[in-house]
Amino acid sequence: MHEKHYQLADEAATEALGSELSKHCESALLIALEGELGMGKTTFSRGFIRGLGHSGTVKSPTYALVEPYELAPWRVFHFDLYRLHDPEELEFMGIRDYFAEDCLCLVEWPQRGEGILPPADVNIIIEAEGAGRRARVTGLTENGRKFVQKL
Repeated sequence: MHEKHYQLADEAATEALGSELSKHCESALLIALEGELGMGKTTFSRGFIRGLGHSGTVKSPTYALVEPYELAPWRVFHFDLYRLHDPEELEFMGIRDYFAEDCLCLVEWPQRGEGILPPADVNIIIEAEGAGRRARVTGLTENGRKFVQKL
């Protein structure tokens, strides 16, 4: 199966899911994070990055567009494209350099980079469900499907 669903009772559960998923990375991935404002995309990313060994602050890259983390053996790039006005802006920041074999890329609001971003390996949609959230994790490429199968 190339899709998994997770019930997330609260912010701690969202961060824990990010941490757990990070432990299954064996190849470079572009993970697209979708959901309305306040659904927990940055919280998930914080858990993912901390799960890879980062012990400092994980801040939202809303204004910087990207925050880098060097976490051996990975270079991790956390993008937030919410404030992107035109996908062409990504070309000016050298977007293609971020998708190397040693890179894990978490991209919030990936639809704003459509046409410039490479295809996502994994898509994660976080939606409100009752008092909590539901996360749907889908493998879209061969690497993405292998990743989801390990979950």
